[in-house]
Amino acid sequence: MPADRRSTLRLLAACTAQPPLALFAALAAPPLRAQDVPQPEKQPIMAGPYVPSPDTVVSQMLDMAGVGPDDVLIDMGSGDGRIVLTAAKLRGARGLGIEIQAPLIALSIETARREGVADRARFVRQDLFTTDVSEATVVTIYLLPDTVNMLRDKLRRELRPGTRVLTHDYPIAGWLPESWQRFDEPEKKGATGQPSATVYLYRIPAQVGGRWQATVPAALSRQRIVLELRQQWQMLDGMATVGGREVPLEDVRLRGEAVSFRLRLEHGRLASFEGRARDGAIEGTAAIEGAALPWRAARAS
Repeated sequence: MPADRRSTLRLLAACTAQPPLALFAALAAPPLRAQDVPQPEKQPIMAGPYVPSPDTVVSQMLDMAGVGPDDVLIDMGSGDGRIVLTAAKLRGARGLGIEIQAPLIALSIETARREGVADRARFVRQDLFTTDVSEATVVTIYLLPDTVNMLRDKLRRELRPGTRVLTHDYPIAGWLPESWQRFDEPEKKGATGQPSATVYLYRIPAQVGGRWQATVPAALSRQRIVLELRQQWQMLDGMATVGGREVPLEDVRLRGEAVSFRLRLEHGRLASFEGRARDGAIEGTAAIEGAALPWRAARAS
């Protein structure tokens, strides 16, 4: 068994080692009590029952998202905190768990303190639908399908392009996953009736659909280049007008903020364009005949 998996198992065991009666008795005593957890001004919405993600699913989610020290992970419906705790302890990430059950928040806070990651793993009792998640680079979700889809517009509105979103078992309607994996998980048989798990990975795309005026060096092209991009989530295609001549874009791709395509210019020369979409512009480099030249595009009026 790999060392990081053994560490994960030890960490998850720490979350669940006490019998339920002893655990809640401990939570009711000083210095940390469930009733001491700050209460929201408005009673939050109950998004679903508490069903913990098995350790194999936790590891798979973190692996698929490539979670590391530069990430801020927000777990929506964090339960006993195991995803945030594992990301903080084994991946060096910062994390926030959002949960409405006070005993689970108290347990998560105590485990973070005991495991020495309280400076990187925070837990709050808040409503999923009102908590600001805009700082996240990774969001994890294991909730009922209706709740997952109720969060869809909020995630699209608040998360920055490039943010990874992972859902356990239930996909997000209307979103195309970047990848997904299904694997055996006997531990889930008792809770869900299915001895398997599916993890979906999404990446928030930049909004690049529309008309763009490209500016390129003369060594690339002396003709006016206008791009017409058509977008459906992260699926992208389009055409270019090069000096009045319409040319289809080839190998068009969008991954977060990263845009790439190939365009055949005058005299049949093929250029490979790469760039990042930010603040109403796309900027990057175009490779042609062994040279890498700067290019930029701005939204056309």
